[in-house]
Amino acid sequence: MYKTGHIGAALLVYSPVGLLLLLMGLDELAVLGGVGMVVLATLPDCDHRLPLVSHRGPTHSLTFAVALGAALGALGFALGGYVVAVSAVAMGAFASLIGVLAVLSHLAADSITPMGIRPFWPFSRWHYSANVVPAKSPVANYLLLAVGIVSVTAALLLAVELV
Repeated sequence: MYKTGHIGAALLVYSPVGLLLLLMGLDELAVLGGVGMVVLATLPDCDHRLPLVSHRGPTHSLTFAVALGAALGALGFALGGYVVAVSAVAMGAFASLIGVLAVLSHLAADSITPMGIRPFWPFSRWHYSANVVPAKSPVANYLLLAVGIVSVTAALLLAVELV
């Protein structure tokens, strides 16, 4: 998928998390998480600019999701209490969750394309592709973006209604 599709997938995956945070009264954390998901939505595609790294290789794996989650978890722990009024442990866990979810949403979006992904790299060469739509399809990318926007909007409206 392209940038618009990945942002849509990230918003779709994040909407239930954002809803839960809003219902818990953690509005700042909900917004921070949403921004984090959008910013990180295309991070796995950094492989286009990395020499010796194949596209949809290491950065398109569960290993990368866990590594990013660990790095962001450490950063969140270090910044806990400074950015948002939550403990260092809570901020670390939240930042880790956002990192993992952002990569997983990217993998989900790329898995529906013919090229697919190798999610268990480096442990397995197994490849998965649902082969539903080409990555370059403007219709699919904008549809995914629209679904993501609708899902976060619905989550926000539901939270406003319930709180």
